[in-house]
Amino acid sequence: MDNTFGLLYRITTFGESHGGAVGVVIDGCPAGHQISIERVQHFLNRRRPGQSHLSTPRAEQDQVECLSGLVNNISLGTPITLIVRNKDAKQDHYSDLAQVYRPSHADYTTDAKFGVKAPSGGGRASARETIGRVAAAAVAEQVLETLIPGYQTVAFVESVKDIKADIQSPESISREQVDQTPLRCPDESSQRAMEACIVAAKKKGDSVGGTIFCGIKNCLPGLGAPVFDKLEADLAKAMMSLPASKGFEVGSGFSATQLFGSEHNDEFENQGGKIRTRSNRSGGIQGGISNGEFIYLRVAFKPVATIFKDQASVDREGQEVVMKPKAGRHDPCVLPRAVPMIEAMATLVIMDHYLRQLAFTHGRGPHKV
Repeated sequence: MDNTFGLLYRITTFGESHGGAVGVVIDGCPAGHQISIERVQHFLNRRRPGQSHLSTPRAEQDQVECLSGLVNNISLGTPITLIVRNKDAKQDHYSDLAQVYRPSHADYTTDAKFGVKAPSGGGRASARETIGRVAAAAVAEQVLETLIPGYQTVAFVESVKDIKADIQSPESISREQVDQTPLRCPDESSQRAMEACIVAAKKKGDSVGGTIFCGIKNCLPGLGAPVFDKLEADLAKAMMSLPASKGFEVGSGFSATQLFGSEHNDEFENQGGKIRTRSNRSGGIQGGISNGEFIYLRVAFKPVATIFKDQASVDREGQEVVMKPKAGRHDPCVLPRAVPMIEAMATLVIMDHYLRQLAFTHGRGPHKV
């Protein structure tokens, strides 16, 4: 079941980085919804490789095909299968690495678990697997927009290495603003310094990491659960399942440890007959359940493991070797392309929890409070 995510809106991704294709099977999409494959393609275009000098030059168009589940762009309530065929896989780039464990890659651990590993690329651990997630989220977002007025997720690069953006009102940032630069950081001054940092690392054959901020706009109150299926717990699992992710926080996160309870509590007030909080340190989630406020979270990503420097390692026989740099096609920083991946995982969680709430309330949806 490791390839499946979600309970009621359930996705199963398939394919390897250098195999014939990658894709997704979606179970649980409600029937009767208008689904634009063009919008699915737009989502995939935002995450595909080769978009700028900041990403891998692998030349993939990531053209999506729908094999089942839609007729005349209307969902049938049956499994939706979306597939993207790999056009630019170059297995020969990895021929000399088939027996060597690359530092901080999934080679050794995959071998330890399965006794075999994909000889080229990262196999299922490759970020190319996320094509299926993004495609499934593109479908989910189109459904959610008809169920939750104004629903949208917007993510952006908040930091690269030790350079941090200065964003005063993240809830007002739009995807259009984010996509104006290759880095996907809406703070122009910080963006220039971040881009220079990535370019410098790339020239040295190295890589860098950073953080991504994600906001969920207009989420209804009542999604989530109080114990094991807390909304933030499922968001954490979703984000930490992404390749290269290393940290997660929601709301005030780790900074909350530096405050008194009197400083951190979000007091309630009545705003024109609607219950709201005066502050939002909880990040839109309290007791594992959404409260209707802006949900915001951060995800930390490590530097890309593939670098072009000599590194010590061992082969499958246990012999120590020195890995020599070789030409390849890799991102010097995952952050720009991880932005749509983060948005996708957030949408998959919200879609699943919305359907759970419908089931819990026998179709009435979240209670009016």
